[in-house]
Amino acid sequence: MSQPRAPRIVSLLPSATEIAVAIGCGDALVGRSHECDVPAGVERLPVCTATKLEKGLTARQVEDRVQEIVRQGLSVYEVDAERLKALKPDIILTQSQCAVCAVTPRDLEEALASWVGTPPVLLSLAPDTLADVWGDIRRVGEVAGADKAAAETIVRLEARLERLRAKAARRDWRPRVAAVEWMDPLMAAGNWVPELIEAAGGAPLFAAAGQHSPWLEWDALREADPDVIVLMPCGCRIPQVLDEMPAMTGRPGWRDLKAVRSSRVYAVDGHHYFSRPGPGLVESAEVLDEIFDDARDPRGVPTPRWRQVELSLASGLSA
Repeated sequence: MSQPRAPRIVSLLPSATEIAVAIGCGDALVGRSHECDVPAGVERLPVCTATKLEKGLTARQVEDRVQEIVRQGLSVYEVDAERLKALKPDIILTQSQCAVCAVTPRDLEEALASWVGTPPVLLSLAPDTLADVWGDIRRVGEVAGADKAAAETIVRLEARLERLRAKAARRDWRPRVAAVEWMDPLMAAGNWVPELIEAAGGAPLFAAAGQHSPWLEWDALREADPDVIVLMPCGCRIPQVLDEMPAMTGRPGWRDLKAVRSSRVYAVDGHHYFSRPGPGLVESAEVLDEIFDDARDPRGVPTPRWRQVELSLASGLSA
């Protein structure tokens, strides 16, 4: 008796790509978004989307450009409809949480409207909490015929988080943490990030679990005077975060903040961690655990995932 054919999957969302691979469906992927770049190997898949944002823009320029596009009633992304159709997917994975972060079902309307033959299953993910992320892993497993693997993946991820929580419970310091998702204008990291901070042993400021990332008034951050500041701009790697530091250091009272004076300002890779609601969120919590250890007992050892911002750069002073 022949085995049923594995479904052909196109993932237009980096976290969904990571989910598919984590539950053993990596070989079923036949297409990806322009931002799907992990795990290794997915970069060889055909690219089905593109962004309208020019490279090299500052945080403020990105925000202004996005608002301009939205005011025109347009999408931030373009979908290569012909390539998508040529790949003949059985399943398309996308999201409906944030029209700025990735392709949404609306972006696919034209391609799906002119589809010839049986249209693919469109699975749109929209998680706000870790529990929602686990639910999305189950949903991807269900449509891909990998229910058991999805359940086992969730068990492993939750076990890693429990180990972090147990370690955090033994730490004699619970830092008050400002997680910054955008630097200009200022935005706090919400959704699942407060849960990650708590799992690693910190006390999150400015946002609650499940709450969409809120805009943050500078005076509110000054008044809170956090013990630790973690800069995790969505979609930005560490060099980009460091390039954007003037957006923080130029604000009145920045040098007086406790986190700045005690060298507890950290830049993280917000492109691969924190902003991707998939298996990588557990690794994001592990990154915070390392940061909180360093903040308590500074070692100043940079890693590919996070870096302590040098005092000269963090304070806006010349090196």
